[in-house]
Amino acid sequence: MATSSKRRFARRMTSVHKSFIREILKVTEKPDVISFAGGLPNPGMFATEAFAKAAERVLSRDGAITLQYSTTEGFAPLRRWIADRYRTHKGVEVDPDLILITTGSQQCLDLAAKALVDAGDTVILERPGYLGSIQAFSLFEPRFVQVEMDDEGVLLGPLKKALSGDRVRVFNAVTNFQNPSGLTYSLERRKRAAELVNDSEAVLLEDDPYGELRFEGDTLPPMASFCRDKAILLGSFSKIAAPGFRLGWMVAPPDIYEKAVIAKQAADLHTSTLTQRALFEYLTTNDLDAHVARIKRGYKRQRDCMLEAIQQYFPERVDYTRPEGGMFIWVRLPDGLSALDLLEKAVDYKVAFVPGAPFYADGGGQSTLRLNFSNSSEEQIQEGVKRLGACLEHCVKKAC
Repeated sequence: MATSSKRRFARRMTSVHKSFIREILKVTEKPDVISFAGGLPNPGMFATEAFAKAAERVLSRDGAITLQYSTTEGFAPLRRWIADRYRTHKGVEVDPDLILITTGSQQCLDLAAKALVDAGDTVILERPGYLGSIQAFSLFEPRFVQVEMDDEGVLLGPLKKALSGDRVRVFNAVTNFQNPSGLTYSLERRKRAAELVNDSEAVLLEDDPYGELRFEGDTLPPMASFCRDKAILLGSFSKIAAPGFRLGWMVAPPDIYEKAVIAKQAADLHTSTLTQRALFEYLTTNDLDAHVARIKRGYKRQRDCMLEAIQQYFPERVDYTRPEGGMFIWVRLPDGLSALDLLEKAVDYKVAFVPGAPFYADGGGQSTLRLNFSNSSEEQIQEGVKRLGACLEHCVKKAC
């Protein structure tokens, strides 16, 4: 029998690493550490009692069906509910028969990669890009091309050049309050980027987990709405309901949808029947808009608190984004200051964050970091940013 030191693994595993964020979370479990590392919703916003009642009603009324296997595509009434919300809240018509319910929107990335990407194909990501996308696509051994962003979204010149490359299969974009940068695509940038996708062989994979968490400004249509049957649109209940349900969805053109269904059947047959039906019961017996409004009010206060604390405690040479919604602020340190080195020192100050380097599949980002404001109280934000500011001042002076 082979020993573990001689074990052979699939080649694809050599290019995939553990989630950097999940590893940091292990280190920051100490109660005296204030952590801005995780991309976690605020548990104080979870409608725990309402969910408990919804699950109880479903099990009491339809227990046998609720505990049985179900269709891969997902609970039909839930799919219709999602389509209705696209129409009423985004002004976008979506066919419920082209909505696939998934185990979180993270599974959508996996299914899209399985359906579209072979080893050596090109996947275009934003720079910085969502760490979950990098991890999901890495299993399929693509060539990553990352495109820089400004305050209006991805840069069009570099995107056009990237889309004209060989074997370009996917352009993955997070257009609202992007993870990690917090940036949002302007309407004009969405339209022009969509035109470039339409003129290419690539498929737009638009991930929108934060779109309903807008604190200010106008709601914008998905970039996918400007694409000619060349877009996959992802959504999630994790940020507006509860991440523990692990419920997301994919809207895809018919040919891609068919392949995604097959890939999901091979992966897990279908997403949990109980969670789908319990969530639908919650959605139809409670005011989700009022719940989301409450989340947005809370997150806006937390964002404002963090921005004010950064302005008060960070050195002047530190730059940062001012997101209109979502959960993250992106920080750029003075040139030459490593965020990894800063994190090592920050442990002594009992504060944590995510260094930016893991969000760069092509290298770089050593002087960047991500801060999450949604999972900390205003008191914790004030104290944590104060600690991090003191750590930054020390490192700037000592070049740590």
